[in-house]
Amino acid sequence: MSVEENNLIEILEEGHKVDIAKYIDYVSAPQAGAIATFSGTTRDTFEGKTVLELRYEAYVPMATRYLSYICADARSNWDIHKIAVAHRLGPVPVGETSVFIAVSSVHRGDGLDACKFLIDELKASVPIWKKEVYTNGEVWKENSEFLEKRLELAEKRLEKAESLVKKHVVGEHKRSCCGSKVRVHEDEEQRDIAGDNNPSH
Repeated sequence: MSVEENNLIEILEEGHKVDIAKYIDYVSAPQAGAIATFSGTTRDTFEGKTVLELRYEAYVPMATRYLSYICADARSNWDIHKIAVAHRLGPVPVGETSVFIAVSSVHRGDGLDACKFLIDELKASVPIWKKEVYTNGEVWKENSEFLEKRLELAEKRLEKAESLVKKHVVGEHKRSCCGSKVRVHEDEEQRDIAGDNNPSH
C-alpha cells in the first residue's frame, strides 16, 4: 500500500477482493463536488470463447512506483482532491472487480477526465500482466493500450535516431568544408615556400 499526497495506491495480494466502498470513502471530502470512478470487472466471454476467470501477476514495487507517477501526472493536468487506485492479483472470477479507480474533485469535468487518464495509463505502462482462462485453454494477453504505447515509444525513438543522423551528416559536411579550406591554405603556403627557395627568383 502507498499513501502519499492524498493518493491511496494498493496492489492487493491473491485472495483479497477490491473493497469499493473503502476507496470511495477515502476520496470523499466536503470540498469535493464530484467523485468519478472506474470499475474493471471480468466478463464471461471474449471473441466467442467462454471465460472462466482472469489471473493477474505484477512486479509490485515497480507497479506501485509507476502508479505514483501516473497520479502525479494526473494532478499536474487536472484539479483533483484525492485519488484511490486498487488492483487485484491472482484469479479474478467472472463478475468480480480486478481494478478500481476513484477520483474526487471540485468539478466533475476534472474528475472524469482524470479517471479516464488513470485507467488508460495504468493499462499502457504499469507492469501488471493478465492471463485469460477459458473453458478450452488459457492465454497471456497484452492490453491494446500497452501495444499502442510501445508503438508510440518506438516511433519517438526512431524520430530521435533520425534527428541524430541528420545532425551527424550536417556536422560531417561542415568539417569537410573547413578541412578543404585548411588544405587550400596549406597548399598555398607550400607554393610560397617553394617560390622563396627557388634560386631563379
